[in-house]
Amino acid sequence: MHIQKPRLLTPGPTPLYPKALQAMMGAEIHHRTQDFRDLYLSVLADLKVVLGTAHDVLILASSGTGAMEAAVTNCFSPGDRVIVCSAGKFGERWVELAQAYGLDVLTLSAPYGSVVEPATLAQALAANPDVKGVFVQASESSTGAAHDVRAMGKIAQATPALFVVDAITGIGTMPLAIDPWGLDFVIGGSQKAFMLPPGLAFLSISPKAWERMDAARLPRYYFDLRREKKNAAKGESSWTPATSLILGLAEVLKYLKTLGMDQLIDNAQQLAAATRAACGALGLELFAPGSPSGAVTAIQAPPGLSSSVIVKEFRQKFGSIIADGQGEMKGRIFRIGHLGYFDIVDLFALVAELELILNANGVPVKLGTGVAAVQTHYASHTAGKKQPVAV
Repeated sequence: MHIQKPRLLTPGPTPLYPKALQAMMGAEIHHRTQDFRDLYLSVLADLKVVLGTAHDVLILASSGTGAMEAAVTNCFSPGDRVIVCSAGKFGERWVELAQAYGLDVLTLSAPYGSVVEPATLAQALAANPDVKGVFVQASESSTGAAHDVRAMGKIAQATPALFVVDAITGIGTMPLAIDPWGLDFVIGGSQKAFMLPPGLAFLSISPKAWERMDAARLPRYYFDLRREKKNAAKGESSWTPATSLILGLAEVLKYLKTLGMDQLIDNAQQLAAATRAACGALGLELFAPGSPSGAVTAIQAPPGLSSSVIVKEFRQKFGSIIADGQGEMKGRIFRIGHLGYFDIVDLFALVAELELILNANGVPVKLGTGVAAVQTHYASHTAGKKQPVAV
């Protein structure tokens, strides 16, 4: 075959929404004009609708890690004791961030592929009543595992501690009832379920978190959320915004309001379930079978075959980009994304490619077995259902 289309199949960045890409071409707009102010206010209002929250929502020109840092610097003081629930590379990032700012970190660790159980958090909070904050990943995309954010939020809500959720791959892939569950910070990023290039971070911020900011003594400047809130009320960002991405975000939010956030979440969950079915049919083992994420499926490489080889052959043979394991998991697992602008046809192709790669590397598979499992899942979960029309 002589033509090869690139396909982005990672848990971030993800495929771009076409209308957003078109909108981004109109980026010759000055950010200190009424036209942009009107756009910015509209985007902030639509973000609240899509996220399903009455809390304040802010946008930062940064990756999601910038919003994670903002949550730390705006609400805590040097020496504050915090709990980090760490079950992967991004849990470890919370530890590194908190330690970088002089917080007293109590780490609740779970092995890669597992999650920190709500009961473990409850015990730690009971034993440490002075804890000022709890940090967790909704979806730990380095391992393909999802935390029970609802149960954890209810536990933290009953204490003075702020509950800070990195939902960068959780938004749009799992239910997140921000207000009822007591989620004080919920952090998202543009390059995940929001179907945009990297460069924007989002935060929903509870009244409990705003109140805490008055006493917090960590330094902040670019990520001063009180300043950002004041400016956002006027339709402006504190600093130069990523105007092209804001234009694209406006189109994505229109699409999500039409599609429905529940449909976006179900899309990711069904693709993830179909992927797990394909793995079972092919004799592949999941890395996080106990609490699988809807954002990404992490799959263990077959014995004798490095996941790095699988990732390389996806790209070289088919132009498909999937993700290797991170850190100590590199070469051991490969990860397939399901969030944002993915559809079932993407998955048909990906599983067919995987079968060919395994077969070429001496892993005995019957071609079509995994694809048939995806087809069966699709047929059984769409019978009688009206399918959303692609926009």
